[in-house]
Amino acid sequence: MRDPLDLKPKVVAGNIRKIREYRNYTQDYLAAKLSISQNAYSKIELGYSKITLDRLFQIAIILDVAVMQLICIDHRIAVKLDTPPSELYKM
Repeated sequence: MRDPLDLKPKVVAGNIRKIREYRNYTQDYLAAKLSISQNAYSKIELGYSKITLDRLFQIAIILDVAVMQLICIDHRIAVKLDTPPSELYKM
């Protein structure tokens, strides 16, 4: 049986990609905002690169979502992209 924690980085990477695509942002755009190359950003979305907590917060700010939306592993919980991050903490 596979350890659920092994899946977490891939889930986070997938959530980042899905939200980026929903916002119609390119990988180049996010890479520029993060001051990294597009290739380095692509590795984040593919789950090849481990990201720091600081980087995770930067990505959440750029995508205008709460960090919890990026690390949500339970896909039954809908990611509410129309709700500002500050409102999510009131729930």
